[in-house]
Amino acid sequence: MRTERFAPSPTGPLHLGHAFSALTAWDHARASGGQFLLRIEDIDQSRARPEWEARILDDLHWLGIDWPEPVLRQSTRLPAYRAALADLWARGLIFACSCNRRDIAAALSAPQEGAEIPMGPDGPIYPGTCRAQGRGPDLPFPPEGVALRLDMARAVGTLRGPLSFDETGEPGQGRVALDPARLLAEVGDVVLARRDMGTSYHLAVVLDDAFQGVTHVTRGRDLFEATQIHVVLQSLLDLPTPVYHHHRLIRDAAGKRLAKRDDARAIAKYRAEGASPADIRAMVGL
Repeated sequence: MRTERFAPSPTGPLHLGHAFSALTAWDHARASGGQFLLRIEDIDQSRARPEWEARILDDLHWLGIDWPEPVLRQSTRLPAYRAALADLWARGLIFACSCNRRDIAAALSAPQEGAEIPMGPDGPIYPGTCRAQGRGPDLPFPPEGVALRLDMARAVGTLRGPLSFDETGEPGQGRVALDPARLLAEVGDVVLARRDMGTSYHLAVVLDDAFQGVTHVTRGRDLFEATQIHVVLQSLLDLPTPVYHHHRLIRDAAGKRLAKRDDARAIAKYRAEGASPADIRAMVGL
């Protein structure tokens, strides 16, 4: 059975972009006779708020979307994330990193000040500063006060055969093959556990999709490049790879994609002005 999910973070209001993603996943699930799941991505407890979660649930119900209870919350899944990290640590595939953003920027811009910093789907491509000394039998797991990064070179070296995923969305339908050389040069050693969270988006989303039996992932085009990170993790952790559908982004009049701070396009604002769920569908082109 096809299983779709929508996984908002309770750090702000739902806007038109969220509505488009949720409705697209909902429509896909209903058209195939499948199921739609809701997951609350609240690993960032410094920003997650119960009042935002309540508003998200209310807006989704108003749009005509429903889901089975109970809703999965990432904050209840920390033991599962830690177990996966312990496995990767024992296999020598992750390392401790004490670098902050300024350290990384300085390393990437040397020796030429003002040089353009190479960017990947997880931000600046890590220069490898802590890779050699960030692991070893004398370093206990989990090390405290540091981030944990995937050693992409070692990960690529352990991959069993070529990796790929099926894409049905905007970037082009068909099988997308992962290029090991590109993983090293354009993705690098991504963070799998932030020092203040115990996990990261990449690790949590992969483990949670597998835990919930998600077969199809519908999300924005801006996450297409990150999918290669997720496929690598799925292979390393022996998890299934869903079918991905990356859809177009909803943008403002200036062409900028909507973000949580775009309260002017919050669903609650349109509701207060008398819009109907059908109006919201029309606004996002559904």
